[in-house]
Amino acid sequence: MEPHTAQRARSLWLMTEPLHAVCYFAPDCRTLGKSLGLKGFWMGYFASRTAPLGAVEPAAATAVLGVFAPGMVARALPAAWSVVSPAHVLDERGTRAARALRTIDPGLERSAATLLPRLQTLVDHAPVTARPLFAANRALCDHADPVQRLWQLTTALREFRGDAHLAVLADRGLDGCEALVLTAASGRVPRDTMREDRGWTEEEWAAAGDRLRSRGLLDAGGGATAAGLRERTHIEAETDRLAARLLRPLAPADTDDLMELLHPVVRRVLAADLLPFPNPIGLPHPDTP
Repeated sequence: MEPHTAQRARSLWLMTEPLHAVCYFAPDCRTLGKSLGLKGFWMGYFASRTAPLGAVEPAAATAVLGVFAPGMVARALPAAWSVVSPAHVLDERGTRAARALRTIDPGLERSAATLLPRLQTLVDHAPVTARPLFAANRALCDHADPVQRLWQLTTALREFRGDAHLAVLADRGLDGCEALVLTAASGRVPRDTMREDRGWTEEEWAAAGDRLRSRGLLDAGGGATAAGLRERTHIEAETDRLAARLLRPLAPADTDDLMELLHPVVRRVLAADLLPFPNPIGLPHPDTP
């Protein structure tokens, strides 16, 4: 793969992830679960994130999400489906995300008119094999509301990359907890809160660290070794390589035009200060080199 292709794949993520991420950080979106009768943010998170797959059971949900402790997922699913249907969750999720984006950028509907055809082309031409969350979200990209459709397209694109990322972790022999420990040790995500945010016990986290240490990826103090940092770099590069499949339908110049169109929209989202830095999704600060 050409270096510029990998760079464009990463740029696509940087220019779409903030739009998708309002569904985690906007106040109206954070209360989705509670408003539907679910218990707290995380029950709502697991219901809304997996709802495109239908009333999924915890074992399957744990597998497709990749980095959450099985027990944490099982506390939310399938109990959520006895309270609310996946279809209702999806309707609320999209409506609230679109409302949050309109609040941030009142002119977003005008921007969507030029963005939607290009984003739809990427999503329509991407393969679905071994990409379950992408496939499920791609089927939802037919909203009449242009802002909700824009949000859903960026969501499909980020789940394509997420499916690719999990494939890379599996290929490198890293389970979900090990992947998080290594990522936190390299400074990519908040080290102090990541364990609890993903539901791992202190014992599970420590055992994952021991396994990484035996592979030479962590040092005695729990920091990433040079080999560990190289491993993280390799994981990101491989994720970029697989995610670059999204860009095949567009010529390089058209891809660059898409990034230029997305840039002012993303800057407005970031300027709203909804997304913390560092954050659990690993999105770097826009001023990071």
